[in-house]
Amino acid sequence: MNEDIRIHSWPCSYYLDTTKQWIPGKLSLTPVSIKFTADKTGELLVDSHLSGISEIKKESSHLIFSSLTILEKNTKHWFSSLHPNRNVVFNILEHFWREQLLPGSGGGAGAAPESSKGKELTGLLEGSQKRLEDTAKVLHSQGEQFDNIMRGLHKIEGDMDVADRLLTELESPSWWPFSTKLWKTPLELKPKETPTAPDPKTQEGILLRIPVIITHRTDSNAKPGKLTLLPSALEIRDCNSQLLHRFESRDVDDIRVHTPYEISVRQRFIGKPDNSFRLLSARMPEVIPILEMQFSRKMQFLEDALGFAGAGKSPQADLGTSIWQAATGILGGALNPGSPSGSRDGMDKEQGQLQEHQKVSQEEAKELRQILKKLKGLALETEAELERQDEALDSISSSVDRATLNIDRQNRRMRKLT
Repeated sequence: MNEDIRIHSWPCSYYLDTTKQWIPGKLSLTPVSIKFTADKTGELLVDSHLSGISEIKKESSHLIFSSLTILEKNTKHWFSSLHPNRNVVFNILEHFWREQLLPGSGGGAGAAPESSKGKELTGLLEGSQKRLEDTAKVLHSQGEQFDNIMRGLHKIEGDMDVADRLLTELESPSWWPFSTKLWKTPLELKPKETPTAPDPKTQEGILLRIPVIITHRTDSNAKPGKLTLLPSALEIRDCNSQLLHRFESRDVDDIRVHTPYEISVRQRFIGKPDNSFRLLSARMPEVIPILEMQFSRKMQFLEDALGFAGAGKSPQADLGTSIWQAATGILGGALNPGSPSGSRDGMDKEQGQLQEHQKVSQEEAKELRQILKKLKGLALETEAELERQDEALDSISSSVDRATLNIDRQNRRMRKLT
């Protein structure tokens, strides 16, 4: 299904060596290949797999100006008249080609799954574990923000106490002998030392960092860079690791998912142009689930990405219960082959499952059990953190109400003095 997704396409001309002429058409990039289709005939003239390409270069000669060449085995393909320009097309093609060649990248569609059922289950559980760990990081950062809010509210309450004493002194007549100044002790004159909160920018952990192709606003030039996901921000850097922009979570107005490999992040302004970045990456499918957790209400899946959203969720939705049932049954069968199942129907079902699925080795079963234990521990820690944050939210709500009432009361007292 991924092979049919068109990441990008550009109008250009292709030099057909058999007829010695330039053929106008469209150059297309998919997750696994580069294709060229002629405009007039609709014929597919080039279909090069990314893993089979040995070189992508920008070349020119006295006959061919501003061209792009793709070397596949012993065949060199020439493309010219690229729109919007040659550099943009080269940066995008080279990015996906390099990511395809990286070992262990998720885009390798050429690798047919030859692993056993145990390895398949292990991979699914490891993916679930990684998503749960990312969620735990986001929750932990959110809890730290709640703690900072609580410290700020406590400081406000202390300041309001000081304001109350000062207003009481101002409201007392000058001849009043029982002023509060007579009852102050030296300890009360010392200002309270509040611990300085650590800078969150220096202590934030990185959730994910990926290489991207960056387009700023309506600029047609696409440049390579990096996208860094933090628990409370997004950072966009150029290829020299220089910070281009940092989007705080509260500054992001919307994130549009154009395709599974392309998103745009926007911050709106009144009276001046919006600040928006368009990001394209072969590893964007790893980023989108994390963004959905952080910016669930600000995510917009456009028409070309709706299929990806459904396709990305349907395998887990279809396999969700069956995988857990299969994992439980296989683990029980592998670790306790002689244990009674309790009824003949249960034995028949287990035998049917073992016949349908490949057998799982003892090592794979132990690894699955360890991953399941980790998932259980992460789930329990996440639940405890959510309960703590619920209590913190209740405390914050009551503290905000008290602070609002105190501020209103002090404002009325100050108006009477003026």
